[in-house]
Amino acid sequence: MKVRHLEEGDYDPIIAVLDDWWSGRQMSHLLPRIFFVHFRETSFAVEEDGKIVAFLAGFVSQTYADEAYIHFVGVHPDYRGRGFGRCLYSTFFGTVGRLGCTLVRCITSPVNTGSIAFHTRMGFQIEKVNGEQQGVSCTINYELNGENRVLFVKSLS
Repeated sequence: MKVRHLEEGDYDPIIAVLDDWWSGRQMSHLLPRIFFVHFRETSFAVEEDGKIVAFLAGFVSQTYADEAYIHFVGVHPDYRGRGFGRCLYSTFFGTVGRLGCTLVRCITSPVNTGSIAFHTRMGFQIEKVNGEQQGVSCTINYELNGENRVLFVKSLS
């Protein structure tokens, strides 16, 4: 396993398989190329046998200098449960911590119960709850034309 920064050349190969990693759920439109160009210092890929099997795209907030945001994380379905997500998050936490961040934020969909469980195991807390969807506490009408989201926050201190 090799962890490295995302590079612009990683964009096309990742976008080509992204929706397949989500069992056909349309996700690729949520990952713009800018993460592979302008946020490389805080975005990472995991390679195994020369192939990208996981990645994380994140950044330090320009509004709140002590906060970082994880925008998108993907792990190839055949490689889930092997610690690649945990490795990416730990790498991100260390990087943004050295850059002065004390909080990390991220969101997920209430239907993504695997993601909710993962973030909870990683020490994230759910915040700003104002409703629920299918028994999951979330923020109603958060974004994307009325979509509900689970908002997470984690203290690095």
